[in-house]
Order: sequence, then C-alpha cells, then structure tokens
Amino acid sequence: MKRFAFNLVELRLAYRNVSRQRARTALTLSVIAVGVAGLILSGGFVEDALHTLRESTIHAQLGHLQLFRTDYNEHGRSRPYEYLIPNAEATRQVASAMPEVVNVMSRLSFAGVLNNGKSDLAILGEGIEPAREAKLGTQIQMVEGRQLTPDDRFGLMAGEGVAAGAGIHVGSVANVLLNTQEGALNNLEFTVVGIFRTFSKDYDARGVRVSLADAQELMASPTINSIVVELKNTSSTDAVAARLRERLEPTGIEVRTWLELADFYEKTAALFRRQFDFLQAIILLSVLLAVANSVNMTIFERTGEFGTLMAIGTRRMPIFRLVILENLVVGFAGSVVGVVLGVLMAWLINTLHIQMPPPPNSNSGYYAGIQLAWLPVLSSFVVGFLATPLTALWPAFRISGVPVSDALRAN
Repeated sequence: MKRFAFNLVELRLAYRNVSRQRARTALTLSVIAVGVAGLILSGGFVEDALHTLRESTIHAQLGHLQLFRTDYNEHGRSRPYEYLIPNAEATRQVASAMPEVVNVMSRLSFAGVLNNGKSDLAILGEGIEPAREAKLGTQIQMVEGRQLTPDDRFGLMAGEGVAAGAGIHVGSVANVLLNTQEGALNNLEFTVVGIFRTFSKDYDARGVRVSLADAQELMASPTINSIVVELKNTSSTDAVAARLRERLEPTGIEVRTWLELADFYEKTAALFRRQFDFLQAIILLSVLLAVANSVNMTIFERTGEFGTLMAIGTRRMPIFRLVILENLVVGFAGSVVGVVLGVLMAWLINTLHIQMPPPPNSNSGYYAGIQLAWLPVLSSFVVGFLATPLTALWPAFRISGVPVSDALRAN
C-alpha cells in the first residue's frame, strides 16, 4: 500500500503540473463541471416534479392517510352501505391524538347521477366538512366561483370535467339522484357554488363535492365511510400509519397511506426515475468519453517529459502516482466548480418560474423547479471527482511502462 501512497511533495508537483497545462486543464475542468451541473439539474428537476405531483395528490384529494372499514377498498365501492364506519367519532379521536396530526376530517362517498334538467351525467360524489377540507385542499384550483363553506346549504362544487360534460356553471341548479340503502330513489337539488381543478383529470371528470350533512341526507345515512388524516410532514406518513394500524386494525378499521391509494403516482414516479437513470447514464458516458480523450492527449503529449524523469532516476511507480494525483486534483476542482454552477443554475431556474405544460392525465400545468438535496449533489460531486482519475488509470499505466529511450525520442 505504501507504493501507492501520496506525499506532500508529489501533491505540490501535481498542482504545478496542472497549473502549467492551462489549456488542457481548462478543457477537462469544463467537461467535468458541465457534467456535474447536468447531473445536479436533471436529478433536481425529477425530484421537484415528483414533489409537486405528490403534494398535489395529497392536498387536492387524498390527504396523507385515510381510514376505512376493513375491505372497503376491495368491495365498498360497489356496496357502500355495507362498509360504513361504526363508532366514527371514536376512530377520529384516536387519529387526532397523534402528535403529528394537524387535521382529521370525515367523508361520505357516493355514486349517483347529476341531472341539469336536460341530460344526465354519472358522478362520484363526496360529502365533506368544508372548513376542514379548505385547510387540506391547498392545491385545489378554483376555475370559477369558490369552495364550499360551512354555511352553504345544498351547495355543490363540481370538477372541471363534470361542469363541461353537464353544461353547468356557477349559479346553475342541478339535481343529484342515487339509490338509498333501502333501494329507494332519493333526489336533492343543489346550487353550483364553484368549479374546481385538481392534478387528476380523471377525478375532475367525475368528481363533485357537497357538505357532509347534505350527503348524509341524500344517502339517508347518518354515518361516514372514510376518515382523512392530514399530517404536519409527509415524511412521517409511514410511522403514523404503523401506529394507527396497531390501534385500529383490531377494531376493524383499515389504514391506507396516500401512496397506497395513488396508483397513478407510483406509475408516474417509476417512469420518471427510469428516464432519469437513462439520462444520468448518457451524461456520465459523455463525461467519461470527453475526459478520457482530454486526459489521453495530455498524458501522451508529455511522454518526453516523463522520459526525462525516468532518465534521471525516477522509478515507474512514482510516475504512475503523479499522473493519477494530477487527475485527482483536476477532478476535485472540476467537481467543485460543477457543484457551484449547478446550484447557481438551479437558483436561476427556480427564480424564473418557467411554466411547464400539464403532465399526462392532468389539466393543470406547473412551474419547473430544481429541488436540491444533499445526497444527489454529493453523488454528482463524487461522480465528477472520480471520473478523471479512473479514466487516467490505463493511460498512466501505459506511459509509466514506456522504455526510457522511446520516451526520450518522443520529444
């Protein structure tokens, strides 16, 4: 191992050699810096896009956690009256007692038909607590009108797709019809107070919201079928879910996280990450090829110099170490410059608020952003730092093995 150890004299000599080869050093530094900055920006863009999608999914529709009666998600959609939550208030109190919880709200979901006096449209409705839902639904965009308030009696919020399909707008009167638990047809008249848009085009195409009391009157049922839990931080979702499962599963209550309910998010995240991995591979390959070309040219242009060193008694291993050390210095400097460049460009992009088109299955665009986290930045730095010495291994081995006479003639 001592044969490969670097000392201070070799480090000073490597720094002087790097400073002397200004043109080659600047070229290699530029390639490494651009590559590291590219890795930081591409990784930060993907993370920001997934963060935007995640928070929109949570704060426009699902919340962090949802509590149901066991097997509701498998069978309750077709038989909702069989999966209403018994002792809903006791279940809410268990969730509210968690220190990470900031908001707990009840919902009553139903499937019915919206009639505008001329035509019918199948809908998926939710009875909500307006005041609590307003705190959760920070990512709901009101296209027209306003959100429900606790004072609204027989008010209705319709998704953008529902409004377009049914031909309704703010102030329109519409009837909602459904079958009660006894099989009777129930009908209530609602006034549209707002038209909303979320991150999910499918939800907007069928979703309507009314107050919980109106939904219970419509379904002739005083209870609920889901409890939505909002947390202080999304990062604590799994820990809170685990503790709630311990408390509630013995009572017949099932706990689902937003990720378990958001099938679209999982598929989108998997697609984005695979695209990012492919993009990273392309950037990394480009950096390695460019650096390898620059390093090779630099080393073999100095063959005569290395021959002179060997002629005055320098052994081959110190020459090999010197070449590697020079490229470590270049790799470190280039990576530092790349990190600084990447952070500055990320700040600039975040400041410009570049508008992005809506992603698949969405009507809502978003602002492009770069999310900087220490782990991706560190990994990008390490890639740039190691790229140069790794590509210099073979050229350094070859140049240190050239016969002295051949190396001297290279001058």
